[in-house]
Amino acid sequence: MNYIIDKEWLLKNLKDPHVRIVDCSFSLADPKGGRQEYDKNHIPGAVYFDLEQDLSGEIGNHGGRHPLPNIEEFINKLEKAGIDENTKVIAYDQGEGAFAARFWWMLKYLGHEKVYVLDGGFKGWKEENYPVSSELPTFNKASFKSNINHDLLASMEEVRAVADGQVSNTILIDSREERRYLGLEEPIDKKAGRIPGALNKPWFEGLNAGYYKQAQVQKQRFADINPENEIIVYCGSGVTAAPNFLALKTAGFEKVKLYLGSFSDWISYQENEIE
Repeated sequence: MNYIIDKEWLLKNLKDPHVRIVDCSFSLADPKGGRQEYDKNHIPGAVYFDLEQDLSGEIGNHGGRHPLPNIEEFINKLEKAGIDENTKVIAYDQGEGAFAARFWWMLKYLGHEKVYVLDGGFKGWKEENYPVSSELPTFNKASFKSNINHDLLASMEEVRAVADGQVSNTILIDSREERRYLGLEEPIDKKAGRIPGALNKPWFEGLNAGYYKQAQVQKQRFADINPENEIIVYCGSGVTAAPNFLALKTAGFEKVKLYLGSFSDWISYQENEIE
């Protein structure tokens, strides 16, 4: 199934009242930078969702660096943006892919069927000299009926059962770059290494300059994985694993879950082993 929308389609449908555009621009190095970029320029009609303020909840002892927000509060924000379960939603970021994919995954988790990621992001949009705006849109409040898909979310206990060898038909995928996977360096989390038994499939290898690679190429990336197996993807905090989740679905894998707390949650349990 296709979860990617190209910019040409969006340009033709900019004024469709049944389409809502969501700007997910964010910078981990400058948490306020995404909002500032949005205020300067965005795709006309786009509303802004911030990774830390809107797509994540409060950090606790467990749950990782970007835990799920309060679902009712998140749904209320969707409703204020005029989004209901039938709205066609197109998410984009500056072209990195991960932040838009996080939003996409969250709507899929809520049971939304018509959510997509804009291929190439805002960078690709601007390269075509397509229209931009600094106007902040407002919409009539919608009513969003959620149907939470629990099969998309893996718990720490599920991951531990795989890491301990109690489950044999589930594959763990570490989406971080190889040096972090190998434990050679760890620039963010308190411990270095990986969850035992995980394969390394760096998330950025599924994209090319902000554009998602075709389904056949994604299938080749994951050719060493049996599509009959259940797959759990993780990263550092559940953000950059989302593009891998999307890539796996694009490649036709059906049984895919996201360990949202990811490595930052895993290491918060002293008893969990690190490889």
